[in-house]
Amino acid sequence: MSGGPAASAKMKKDESFLGKLGGTLVRKMKSREVSDLHEEGKNAINAPLLPPGTDVHPEDTLLEENAERIMLDPTSRENPKFKDLQKVLIDWINSELEDDRIIVKDLEEDCYDGQVLQKLFEKLSGRKLNIAEVTQSEIGQKQKLQTVLEAVNDLLRPHGWTIEWSVDSLHSKNLVSIVYLLVSLAMHFQAPIRLPEHVSVQVVMVKKREGILQSSLVTKELTSTTELMMGRFERDAFDTLLDHAPDKLNVVKTSLITFVNKQLNKLNLEVTELESQFADGVYLILLMGLLEDYFVPLYNFFLTPESFEQKVHNVAFAFELMQDGGLKKPKARPEDVVNVNLKSTLRVLYNLFTNYKNSE
Repeated sequence: MSGGPAASAKMKKDESFLGKLGGTLVRKMKSREVSDLHEEGKNAINAPLLPPGTDVHPEDTLLEENAERIMLDPTSRENPKFKDLQKVLIDWINSELEDDRIIVKDLEEDCYDGQVLQKLFEKLSGRKLNIAEVTQSEIGQKQKLQTVLEAVNDLLRPHGWTIEWSVDSLHSKNLVSIVYLLVSLAMHFQAPIRLPEHVSVQVVMVKKREGILQSSLVTKELTSTTELMMGRFERDAFDTLLDHAPDKLNVVKTSLITFVNKQLNKLNLEVTELESQFADGVYLILLMGLLEDYFVPLYNFFLTPESFEQKVHNVAFAFELMQDGGLKKPKARPEDVVNVNLKSTLRVLYNLFTNYKNSE
């Protein structure tokens, strides 16, 4: 074979080159593995108490000494009562800002930049804030939030409200802070809504102490009982009646049944059970038509509703008819009436009774 010694020398040289190259690659890989291992170790030390499934954002590891960040626990985000509370707040905001053609679909995405909060505060307080209408930059959004929150805090703090929100927490789309703020506004301004009771969530509180992140799970109560929350409102006759004179409840129910049947009998209909027979909204709609002397087209509602959503649609439509007739928006939620909540149904019917009891 030709070129034996020369070929052998070339192969050794190539092997030596590859060996050096391989050695360099191995060293780089080992260096990267050590770096990754160091990073894993640092994270394990810094966040030893984080529950599984919790996302730690890069900015959480960059906290300044003694700084704190709050994150919503993933399981709480899926809590049905928490979702219901968000829906009540979204419906309330959309009702208040209907004239401004503002539609909120997601509290985190729609409330973080201050635009919706500004409009809502101005509508509720009757105060105009001197802020630029549209702000796209982060600095501009935070300046808008700062102005709005200063006005909100100046209004709420003297009445004993605990401020559970800040410019940074709202702008970072912290859902718990956003909900805290909206619940406080709803209660302070006596919003015509019924907040779900006993809604609480778990949050992960991350603090930096001596360069190390420490985390813990904390339960945050967003709403309490209706009675306690209504302490911020004026308690009505039915709170007193059900709390202190339940024996008189049948007398009130009999009076209301007599009132509604005086109208419904014109359609050969009769009510014997207030709770259940108004729960699908049909009798409420028909009753409004009779009291206001008009025919409600059947295509506007479900005459034989089958689903929960269809019943809620009916009750909500009846509430719209009441407002069209000059009545205030009922404080009861359509969902409460559909869920056969006696106090909510009594409030709605009593409101009709006081306004139409003298009508023929």
